[in-house]
Amino acid sequence: MSENQETYEAQTTEAVNHRYAGFWMRFWAYLADLIIVFSINGILLSPFKFMNDGNGIDIGLWTAGGIIGAIVLYLYFLLMTKFFRKTLGKMIFGLRVVREDRAPLEWSDLIFREVIGRFIHRVFWFTNLLYLFVAFGTQKQGIHDMFGNTRVVFDR
Repeated sequence: MSENQETYEAQTTEAVNHRYAGFWMRFWAYLADLIIVFSINGILLSPFKFMNDGNGIDIGLWTAGGIIGAIVLYLYFLLMTKFFRKTLGKMIFGLRVVREDRAPLEWSDLIFREVIGRFIHRVFWFTNLLYLFVAFGTQKQGIHDMFGNTRVVFDR
């Protein structure tokens, strides 16, 4: 048996063993992650309440608190997924992120998935409807998963 055929069979066997996580499991994990991120932001941003008489510090169209909050959100999802293959919310619900080809996650995959994909969902309110792809797709992929060539599966 050739090396390519052995690799293909190993990937096929692993793919069969993975069960894709559906909409509701991912939704609850995401809510848990948001609670964690909002808690972190509350701790980090509380000193800003004592500056500028409690008003936001404007930086162009945004506030300093809004910019820091967005950076924390994106870094949380990016770094947790890169180093642990799951966020704390996914850990709670027994989920993890894998690449389509089951190779190790790369920075480029995660930047497309966690930064660009989430940014598109957050900038335009109607793009949140695209999360329905997770509910109805055969591999339970959201648009951000498609951008990053990733899947969310149940951890063994």
